[in-house]
Amino acid sequence: MTAAGANFDADVVIVGASFAGAACALAAARAGLRVVVLERKVDPGEKLHTTGIIVKEAAEQTWLRHAPADCLHRVEQVRLYAPSLRSLALRAPGYYFLTTDTPRLMRWLAAELVCHGVDLRLGTAFTGAQPCGGGWRVPGVGRTRYLVGADGVRSRVAITAGLGRVHDFLYGVEYEFPGMTLPEPGALHCFVSKRFAPGYIGWVTQNPTGVQAGLALRQAPRRPRAPDIDGFLQRVRHLLQIPDDALPGATRAGLIPCGGPVAPIAGPGVMLTGDAAGVVSPVTAGGIHSAWRHGETIGEAMAAHLLHGGPAPERVAAASAPRFLTKRALRWVFDRLQFDWPFEVLLHSAPLRLAAERVYFHRRGVRA
Repeated sequence: MTAAGANFDADVVIVGASFAGAACALAAARAGLRVVVLERKVDPGEKLHTTGIIVKEAAEQTWLRHAPADCLHRVEQVRLYAPSLRSLALRAPGYYFLTTDTPRLMRWLAAELVCHGVDLRLGTAFTGAQPCGGGWRVPGVGRTRYLVGADGVRSRVAITAGLGRVHDFLYGVEYEFPGMTLPEPGALHCFVSKRFAPGYIGWVTQNPTGVQAGLALRQAPRRPRAPDIDGFLQRVRHLLQIPDDALPGATRAGLIPCGGPVAPIAGPGVMLTGDAAGVVSPVTAGGIHSAWRHGETIGEAMAAHLLHGGPAPERVAAASAPRFLTKRALRWVFDRLQFDWPFEVLLHSAPLRLAAERVYFHRRGVRA
């Protein structure tokens, strides 16, 4: 008999095996629940939509601290470029980012799920579910006490359960250049440009297998626009010694939530997490750490409720979603009042440095 009782085929079905779904599954399975994860991709390392850049907090405070060291690259500095390509170097004592061999990281994470008893079903799409008897009936699985949607910004779980939908997006494209080395491999190079990246930035950084370069912009619902990543790279490649004839070995692209958590985020027996829940910073678009913490909290809450009579996990899911109130206000300002000239004029000023340190390091850094 599982924690949910003999009438259920699973305690929880999680749709999506990326960071939020994996965090939820690991927490629930390690607590003793029977967990099924449905992942539509046959290979978890294919068709990725994430940059795979991990902040210090995620690297040290989540299961990702067990990731293979040789699929990680440590970056301890941010170099921020104004539109003219003048730059400012930023760092904070003890703070760092990890860039990753993301396909390998996602395959490792899938293997961790299996090692901890999760029934991971690759190549299996979620096709819908029906509420039944205090739970959900999922085709191909049977009855489950809980259903968790970690299936991205176009969440089918959200549609099925009538939960909140993501409506505000950035759209990002990233190239991978295998075997390439930057002249400054210990920096995350970030480019401000209203021309190429209205509402966000461009970025270039070293990872364990080469160089990743990306561009994202605010997606206007009625005037969709694709990022001009080739034009962006033509603008910056001389700074970073990217050859004119360099061809990407892989391309990633996708929508990134930037409007804060959706509402409702949960209903009877069903919850959203990760991109499906909008648990992504509206300013930096950083989602791995927030998604992991939220997914893990839901997994722990389901186990505590089923095994020990703890609070309803639906309430926990709603209460634990980060609100991003200040960052949502900054998003509103950035969407409407972004200009290039303040970055040119204020690039080396104390106010801009302080603001950049708050965004990248969450606290005051030191002059590099």
